[in-house]
Amino acid sequence: MEFSQDTTEFVSNICRMEAAEEWSSSSGEGLSNSEACLEDSKDEELFYEMGSLSKLQFRKDVSKACWIDEMGMAELLERKGSLFNSMGIIRNGKIYCSTEETLFLAEIGALLLVDENHTTISLKDIYKKVAEGKNGCCWEGFKIYRHLKSLGYIVGRHGIPWSLKSVQSSLMRHEDTFDENSSSKTALDRSTIVPLLKDLHLTEVKPTFELYLPNSRFRKTSPGDPSFVVYLAGGHPPSRLEIEVLEKQCKGIPLKVGHIDHGRVSFFSFDKAELPVLP
Repeated sequence: MEFSQDTTEFVSNICRMEAAEEWSSSSGEGLSNSEACLEDSKDEELFYEMGSLSKLQFRKDVSKACWIDEMGMAELLERKGSLFNSMGIIRNGKIYCSTEETLFLAEIGALLLVDENHTTISLKDIYKKVAEGKNGCCWEGFKIYRHLKSLGYIVGRHGIPWSLKSVQSSLMRHEDTFDENSSSKTALDRSTIVPLLKDLHLTEVKPTFELYLPNSRFRKTSPGDPSFVVYLAGGHPPSRLEIEVLEKQCKGIPLKVGHIDHGRVSFFSFDKAELPVLP
């Protein structure tokens, strides 16, 4: 698998910085990890350039999650704080975080990730998971996710329900009755998360995220309709045909196109325009 040049350089920088921190902690000079970073202004600039502030942030309450390779998600083991009121999907009473959610939480120092043997997974290794471009997550997609979360938006994957109860509520709005034992209820349990993620192709013309305005009363069981959806554009804006396909998938919800240029995240939308007919 080939990684982009930016991703390769980024992972290399993280490796070099972790090695420098290990050396400083064993040198006997008594410098903490954050102080060691600050001693080297060049490394500090690299951290800010890549948007990773985790080395400079400390939290009293840190949640714990286990990475499950089969699902391509992290299962929450210990929940601390209120961040998960609007992060992670609920299946069978458990919370599962996507790759971008896992990295975001790890970057802000709110999550400790372990593997199925309860061995700690480093931040560097989480970056590698994003760089692999699997499970519907890529580096560009994470940048957009992190930008939106930093602005306070509630962000979820498009097409993946927050909870089974939210699916039931949606069905009840369109049907007079709902059979609790019907196949509609059991069709979206934990086992179906895997195909939902595996079927996501980064090159497919399909919205990436659903966004909700900041709301302390947000509930996964009844999230309502998103304020708008975001489509991750590649190296060029979508064509007219692609926009028409996306708008049909949005079903009346406003569409925003996310674009990254030299590390800068921007969003734009399209209005219908008619050209005058020449005589």
